[in-house]
Amino acid sequence: MELFTKGEAVKLRSHLDKFLVADDDQETIRQSRKGDARRAVWTVETVEAKPNLIRLKSSHGTYLTASNKPLLLGMTGEKVTQTHSSNKPMDWQTQWEPVRDGFSVKLKSWC
Repeated sequence: MELFTKGEAVKLRSHLDKFLVADDDQETIRQSRKGDARRAVWTVETVEAKPNLIRLKSSHGTYLTASNKPLLLGMTGEKVTQTHSSNKPMDWQTQWEPVRDGFSVKLKSWC
């Protein structure tokens, strides 16, 4: 958790040098090489009851949400989406555990 204590906003960049971007439809998440877009900025919110967990809020006011749906057929990994806090209670699907992996950080979800 010490990784997210100094800043309020982050840009999430993959090992392929692409940024995690919240699309304007307020539902889709995609990767983009343009990290200068405001859609690539995520606000970090800590979970009060669980100090080792965070929530990531997009510029649209939606939260990065985990699912158990496959990302691509035949590939590993699950799909992430944006959800509004008013549509869904702030639950385990919007909570992420940052895990240090060498010089990188992995975000671990409920599944």
